Amino acid sequence: MTDRSVQPWRLRGVWFDACKCTIPCPCSFAQPPTYGDCDGVLLWHVREGNYGDMRLDGLNVVMLASFVGNVWGEHSDAYGAIFLDERADEAQRGALQTIFGGQAGGWPAEFNEMFGGEMRGMEFAAIQASIADDYSDWSVSIPGKATARVAALTGPTSEQGARVEVRNLPGAEVGPGQPPAVWGRVTEEFADAFGFRWERSGNSSKLIPFEWSGPDAA
Repeated sequence: MTDRSVQPWRLRGVWFDACKCTIPCPCSFAQPPTYGDCDGVLLWHVREGNYGDMRLDGLNVVMLASFVGNVWGEHSDAYGAIFLDERADEAQRGALQTIFGGQAGGWPAEFNEMFGGEMRGMEFAAIQASIADDYSDWSVSIPGKATARVAALTGPTSEQGARVEVRNLPGAEVGPGQPPAVWGRVTEEFADAFGFRWERSGNSSKLIPFEWSGPDAA
């Protein structure tokens, strides 16, 4: 049940991940990950947003996460750690924690309940995010702690400038009814924080715009 003190909120933005799986990540099709387990870097970039009368435009949230099994079904060993945009003031930080922590209802509450992860920690950080207007590339960096750089997936028969998209994903991490996912290939990925450590390239990424609101109707 959502706390009655929660303010009406809405977020519109872009989410992407860079994960351990080969292209395309089976998790997005509600299947077990390529190697039976998965870990990765996730970014939520809020293009426009509010919590009550407070604006949240331009702020970012990053998560490091791992799990074993099918995240949409039977899974275990689920862990996460959160980085919140240090540019947010105290009130905005509280709003982001309430929304992404699941206390404000909406899709974040549903996803958190499904994931059921143990949080290893949370901190405020300088998050540098870049998403090309034409989705040709996307990236996020927290100096010394996490990096993901991605180029849109293309190949010898791809139409120039067109993106590889999938509609109606069975396992869309931003929830149902969202725009098509755009697929990419990771060119650089690094994590070294809260017990998460890896360095790799060539793995799977997908980008999905999202629009959420809450709290849920009583």
